Amino acid sequence: MRADRLLSTLMYLQTRGRTTTDRLAREFEVSRRTITRDLYALRVAGFPVYTERGPSGGVCLHEDFRLRLTDLTRVELEALFTLSASAPLAALGMGAEAKGAIRKLAAGLPASRSTVERDVRNRIFLDPKEWNPSREALPILPALRQAVWENRWAQVTFLRARRVRIKHDIAPYGLVAKGTAWYVVWQGRDGRMRVDRVASVLAATMLDEGFDRSEGFDLERFWTTWAQAREERRVHLPVKARASTDVLAQLKHSLRHHIDQVHEKDADERFSVISLAFETFEQARAVLLSYGNAIEVLEPLALRLSIADFGEQICNTYHG
Repeated sequence: MRADRLLSTLMYLQTRGRTTTDRLAREFEVSRRTITRDLYALRVAGFPVYTERGPSGGVCLHEDFRLRLTDLTRVELEALFTLSASAPLAALGMGAEAKGAIRKLAAGLPASRSTVERDVRNRIFLDPKEWNPSREALPILPALRQAVWENRWAQVTFLRARRVRIKHDIAPYGLVAKGTAWYVVWQGRDGRMRVDRVASVLAATMLDEGFDRSEGFDLERFWTTWAQAREERRVHLPVKARASTDVLAQLKHSLRHHIDQVHEKDADERFSVISLAFETFEQARAVLLSYGNAIEVLEPLALRLSIADFGEQICNTYHG
């Protein structure tokens, strides 16, 4: 939200004139120190923001500076509209206000910029609910973004199961951020719409050929439908385990994506029985091994034995 606040600060100084850091802090509901950092960031970015001490001092913009909507480049508008993603702001209870502000901004744009908001909404969608949190290296993302914006076909190499590499010509319709993971929504030469994780793209080369986007395509609606269907298809591995009550609160937070239910305390008062769900056997083993003896798997037996085997191997390695 800092970029939004910086732009709002510029607008405030332009329309209200000279003010104080205390007044700005109250206006934007942040600390005075935060406002001071924001003003410094604006000066570093090249905006003529001045701070003067004394009874008649305060914060002001140089009188020759005027920020107009026509001064904003298309790329700057794209970034601004992307920041206004409705889903994260709705979670903050600001969805209606954000949409109203964006409508006003869009209405005030010159004709040459009037389609930017619609184009951004139909090409970039931010879905904050994560499936499997991760930090992926995404060197291909800028190239895909360019292909999305320019409506250009791209030849892409995907990494599939068992390290198989497959090449496809794709018409990338949009990019979706699912938490920290990025997905590309694309159409093939056969006309079918597909979705792939950007992390599975090994290489991407833009082709000279352009493609025509379907007029009825709505990225948010497509993604919501696709994601719901994926959730229904997902394979879940149910796991029953005993967790140490000393770390149960920590586990509820760190395993919040996997814990289904916390049952009554075990016969041993130091433990509670919990039910978890994982997508794969390997994922369950990797996650639960990292908690050492804080979690003991009870079911399924195959997972319990596999974890015990891994533990034995580790002991043999480090005690050898």
